[in-house]
Amino acid sequence: MMKSGLFVMGLLLVGVNATAHAEGLFSNFQHKSEPTSDAAELVTLEAKGNEMFPKVSPDGKYLLALVTEGNEAWISRRSIENGDHLNTVTNDIAALASFAWFGDQVTFSSSRTGHLSLWKKPASGEGLMRREMQLTGELQDMTLLQDGSLIATRLLRGYKQRHGLSSDHFKNWDVGGLHSAIVRIFPDGSEKRLSDGVSPAVSADGTQVVFSIKIGKSVHLFMMNIDGTSLTQLTDTRSVDVQPVWSHDGKWIVFTSNRRDVDAKPDRKDHWNIWAISSEGTHLRQLTQNKGRDGSPSVAEDGSVYFHSDRRVDKLSVEAHQIRSAPRGFHIWKIQLPEE
Repeated sequence: MMKSGLFVMGLLLVGVNATAHAEGLFSNFQHKSEPTSDAAELVTLEAKGNEMFPKVSPDGKYLLALVTEGNEAWISRRSIENGDHLNTVTNDIAALASFAWFGDQVTFSSSRTGHLSLWKKPASGEGLMRREMQLTGELQDMTLLQDGSLIATRLLRGYKQRHGLSSDHFKNWDVGGLHSAIVRIFPDGSEKRLSDGVSPAVSADGTQVVFSIKIGKSVHLFMMNIDGTSLTQLTDTRSVDVQPVWSHDGKWIVFTSNRRDVDAKPDRKDHWNIWAISSEGTHLRQLTQNKGRDGSPSVAEDGSVYFHSDRRVDKLSVEAHQIRSAPRGFHIWKIQLPEE
């Protein structure tokens, strides 16, 4: 068995040959972080694995997480109360780059029939699995809408960005120099390009999308209506603001950033924290403060923000999870949104 703390490589590029990436998908990475200096609480802690990219269910009872252990990876449904694993939703290689809640079901990408498609199955892991849409090309960050259309990031070969982001598996927004666009794909297969960008997140009411656009060496947050109209820029500073998500009431946008303070001076030591900004572009707040890497937030209806982090786990938390020692790597934590 390889060391724990391994993570999936190639999560960003999913196409018809997704299963061909199965070999060599894992790379060892560990980040030694300082003790926490915020009020974050540990949620999940596997003795030999990493838990990343948490997604809160619409009813607030469960989490989806990408779990890696050695050279294996799967999507896990977990209790939101104590982080315990309940069942494996899928271990499909293509699903690791794009999985999401749809009511009490889970949507995920798969090339199981030889073509990239979006599939849906009960989160419990039991019951019929249905193909919702057959797809082409390279897509990630897929969200199925109630009308059967799909919001996603399309990666376009042949268009090179002038300033490519550095490659890092923590940084799932890094498209490796490819040009990326936010698209809406309709049930009849037609497609509308909405904007340049990556990592789209749809608001709970299905009317707006928040996402990131790389401009120069910075990455800024933008939002627009679901049809691509009313494009609005939320952040405009010397920082990398990525992985945005909405609060359930639409008042807050929570995101990952390397900004060191509210003046957005970037932290050159690869420290990443969770931040929040109102959907009006005001009330910027730093939620986590740690010298590790905090990322990929997901917001529950009660205001709890779940995120993954490679920060150090203290002895009391290790004992509470009934394991012998604190494993290095990423685990899921939570912190609260500001009250105002």
